[in-house]
Amino acid sequence: MLDLLRDRHSIRRYEPRDVEPAVVDQLKEAALRAPSSRNLRPWQFLFVTDRAKLGELAQAKSAFGAWLADAPLGVVVCGRESVSDCWIEDCSIAASYLQLTAASLGLGSCWIQIRARTHADGRPAEEHVREILSLPKDLRTLCIVALGYPAETKTNVAADALKWDSVTDI
Repeated sequence: MLDLLRDRHSIRRYEPRDVEPAVVDQLKEAALRAPSSRNLRPWQFLFVTDRAKLGELAQAKSAFGAWLADAPLGVVVCGRESVSDCWIEDCSIAASYLQLTAASLGLGSCWIQIRARTHADGRPAEEHVREILSLPKDLRTLCIVALGYPAETKTNVAADALKWDSVTDI
């Protein structure tokens, strides 16, 4: 597992090929297997492959998400506050499971933050996503995970470059 964590990077450029249905099924299972507070599972995952919709979703916020337009798959990670006060944490864990599973399957991914971000017109980015996907008002969008086969390579961060001062032994 540690090797997988060392090798996983935020990938923003993807090959122009689709992710196979069997691989997508594994990603779905990974997200659904994530733990959640009190096992309430407040999440909803929308697997988007429609290129036009991906292009629209890529414009959800004013910066740092345009690469979604070139990804073959985007997973919109949503949650319901009415189901759990820990929806943000639960959905974050599920998105992480999704990204780690993607890396184990040879896919690249990148988290695109939506919650608490702003669209170019000043509205919340969540509203833009809600309109594009016709989401109900009680469904909040945490992030979109862009996924695909990497068209870029990145080097691993050396262990001595980690912020070891963020860890304290007591």
